[in-house]
Amino acid sequence: MALAPRNPTSDAATLKEVQARFEQGVAMLHMRQYEYALTAFHQVLALAPKIPEAHVNMGFALIGLEQWKHARDFFESAIELRRDQINAYYGLALTLEELGDRPGAMGAMQTYLHRAPADDPFRARAESAMWEWRSAASVSASAKGSRSTELPGR
Repeated sequence: MALAPRNPTSDAATLKEVQARFEQGVAMLHMRQYEYALTAFHQVLALAPKIPEAHVNMGFALIGLEQWKHARDFFESAIELRRDQINAYYGLALTLEELGDRPGAMGAMQTYLHRAPADDPFRARAESAMWEWRSAASVSASAKGSRSTELPGR
């Protein structure tokens, strides 16, 4: 079975549409118009389903709508498409924390910190989150340890 020849005009039109919808979605994210951002990124993914940046931005739009499980799925699919999509690890960490998976969140954030350049604008927030999560884990471990050594009351 022979493949139909590619139509350069059609490919250029599709690429232009993908670019326009992607830019529209990013603008909607910045304006916190999450429903509109979802619509734009759905259109991008319908035309070009393997763009990891579109998956990441869908995840961030879903975070804005507090749809944590769906957001997690989009961050994971972005990572599957491109292992070095560092903002996907950041979003995944935020999502896993909200879903109650602190060890998973810490692992994802650590991956982000390991891969992100020193001047990444979200690095300070990521380091702060890791500090908070480690501190909370330390306090929790201390509380458990002190309870196990308490003597029964008389």
